[in-house]
Amino acid sequence: MSNLWAQNKITFTIQANKPTATVASTMWGLFFEDINLGADGGLYAELVKNRSFEFDTPLMGWKINSAKDVMYGFYFGSDIQLINQPDKAATNPRFIRVALHKTKKGELSLTNEGFRGMGIKKNLRYEFSVFYRQQTATAMLHAELITEKGDIIGSAVLAPEQTDNRWHKVEMSLTALATEPKANLRLWFEGSGIVDLDMISLFPTDTWKGRKGGLRADLVQMLADMKPGFVRFPGGCIVEGRDLAQRYQWKKTIGPLEERKLIINRWNNEVKTRPVPDYFQSFGLGFLEYFQLCEDIGAEPLPILNCGMACQVNTAELIPLESLDPYVQDALDLIEFANGDGSTPWGKLRADLGHPAPFQLKMLGVGNENFGLPYVERFKRFQQAIQRQYPSVKLVGSTGLLSSGEMFETTNADLRKLKVDIVDEHNYSAPQWFLQNAGRYDHYDRSSTTKVFVGEYAAQSVGMTNPTNKNNWRTALAEAAYMTGLERNADIVQMASYAPLLAHVDGWQWKPDLIWFDNLGVMATPNYYVQQLFGANKGNQVVPMLDKNKLPVTGQDSLYASATLDKAASELIVKVVNAGGKAQSIEANIDGLRKLPLTAKVIMLQNNDLEAENSFTSPAIIAPIESIVNVQNKRLKVDLKGYSFVVMRIKL
Repeated sequence: MSNLWAQNKITFTIQANKPTATVASTMWGLFFEDINLGADGGLYAELVKNRSFEFDTPLMGWKINSAKDVMYGFYFGSDIQLINQPDKAATNPRFIRVALHKTKKGELSLTNEGFRGMGIKKNLRYEFSVFYRQQTATAMLHAELITEKGDIIGSAVLAPEQTDNRWHKVEMSLTALATEPKANLRLWFEGSGIVDLDMISLFPTDTWKGRKGGLRADLVQMLADMKPGFVRFPGGCIVEGRDLAQRYQWKKTIGPLEERKLIINRWNNEVKTRPVPDYFQSFGLGFLEYFQLCEDIGAEPLPILNCGMACQVNTAELIPLESLDPYVQDALDLIEFANGDGSTPWGKLRADLGHPAPFQLKMLGVGNENFGLPYVERFKRFQQAIQRQYPSVKLVGSTGLLSSGEMFETTNADLRKLKVDIVDEHNYSAPQWFLQNAGRYDHYDRSSTTKVFVGEYAAQSVGMTNPTNKNNWRTALAEAAYMTGLERNADIVQMASYAPLLAHVDGWQWKPDLIWFDNLGVMATPNYYVQQLFGANKGNQVVPMLDKNKLPVTGQDSLYASATLDKAASELIVKVVNAGGKAQSIEANIDGLRKLPLTAKVIMLQNNDLEAENSFTSPAIIAPIESIVNVQNKRLKVDLKGYSFVVMRIKL
C-alpha cells in the first residue's frame, strides 16, 4: 500500500464549506416513451394483444380454430364474424360476433398470442374480462391459459346471463397451475345463439399497488428505485407522429378504456431494419395513469405536447399559425386537468375519474425535437397563452435532435430570446464524446435565466440507431463521467434523463436501453446502475472538488468528479470516475468539517472489461458493491480500481 500511495497518489480538495449551486429536486429523472414495447406489452400489464380488434389487421394476434369455414389459412366468416360499425362507435367500432349452433367445446375457439407470448406465474390469479351482448342465447365461454405446447395451466367458465341486447362487462378469475413465459389465452365457445364480444382482456393481479388493470409491478419498482425527480412522458417521437394524424392527443387517452381510440404506434414502421407490424397504442396507459405513476414514485410530472408540427425528419407536416388555437387550448386544458379544482370542467373530470386531489403540475413541454423558425413561431403562441393564464407553470422548449450545429445554435438562441424557462438538449454519441464533454456546461452563460434539460442522452457503442449497440461498461462509464459535469453545473442543468428507458428482449426497435425485460423478469444494465447511483445520491448543494491546479476534475489523469452536500442527512457525497485502466489512489482533503468523521460508505461499480454487459443469465456482472473506508485528519483516502465509478458518503 505504501508504494502505491507513494507512486500514484492524486490529491484533491473538497471545499465542503463553499456551496456554489443548488441541486434541483428534479436533477435526475426518467424519460418514458412507448418504444420497444415499453407500454403495451411492457409497463401496461394487459396480456391480450389487440383486445378490441382495432389493429389495421383486425384479427392480428388472434387465431380462429374451427371445424369449418377455414380454407388456405383464411377465415370465411360463418361461425365467427368481424363486425365494423363506425357510425355507431367512432372510438371502438369493431367487435366479434360468434354464432353457435349447438356447438360443443372443442369445435370453435379463439386464441390470443399476447405480446410475444404471455408471462404466466404459478399460483398467481389472473383477471379475465370481456364485454358481451346477446339476445337469446345459451352460450358458455371457456377461458384457458395454455403453454406453448398446448398444455392447460389455468381455466374458468363463464355463462353470460344478460339477454337484453345491450353491452355488459363480465369478469372471472383464473389461477395458474404452472409458470410459463410464452403462454396463450384460448377461448372455447359452447351452446347456441349469437353472442357479440369486445374488449377481451387478461390482467395479472400482482400489479403495482394491486391496482386493477394497472402496471407491471417489477418494472415500476425498477423506476421507483432510481429515486427520480421527474418523469417526462409520453415521449419522444410518438408526440410528433410521422404525420399529425398519428400524433399523441392526450384527451383521447383518458376515460373508460373502451372509449380510448387506438392508433398505430410510430415505431411500428420507423426503423426499417426492425419492423414491428403489431405495434399499436391502446392508451390503457394514458395521461391519468402517467400522472398517477409520477405521484406514486415521488416524481414531478413533465408532460410533452404536440406543438402543431409532425416529425421534421419524416413529413414535417405543419398546422398553419392561424389554425393553431386548438393545440394551444389542449395545453391549457391539460393544466386545468392536472391542477384545477372540482369547480373547473377539466378538474371535475379528473375528480370524476377517481383522483379528486390536483396533481400540482409545475412544468410542461411544448414540442419534441422540433427546431427552426416554424417551431419558434408556434412555441411563442403557446408561451403567450400559458403565461397569461398560468404564469407559474414553467415551459420546456425543444432545441432539436442534436445539441450542436447551426440548427441547434439558431433554435437555442431564439428560445433564449423568448426567455424560455428550460431548453431541452439531446445527446446520442460515442462514449468518447461524453468523456470529452464532461465540461460542456462549465462554459455556459450563467447570467441567463434559461436553464437546461438534458432530456435524452445515451452513449452509443457503435453508432446511433445501430442495432448492434450494446449496454456495455464502456458506455455506462462514459455516461457517469459526463453526469459528474451535469451535477457540477447544477445551476445550469436542472434536469437530465437517459433514453430510451425500457426494452422488451423480443420486441425492441432501438438500442441501447436502460432496462431490459421479458415476459417474466427484468434485467438492469450497467447504465441503469449509474443512473440509480446518481439519483439515490443526489445531494442538494454543489461544492467544489478541485485538483492540484484548483480546477474542476474533468478528465485529468482519466478522472472525473463532482461533490454535493445532502443537508438533510448531513452528509458529503463524492462521485469519482476512473475512466482509465490503471488503478489509482486518491486523497481528498475536506475543508470545512467541524467534526471528524471516522468512516465513509463507498459504493462502487467496476469491471476490467469495458465490453462487459449484464444479461438475464448473469445480471450482476456489473452491479453496486458497498464497503467502508476510513477518514483520518479530514482526509479521505480511496483506492480506485481501473475502469471504476465510486460514490462516497461521508457523515459531517
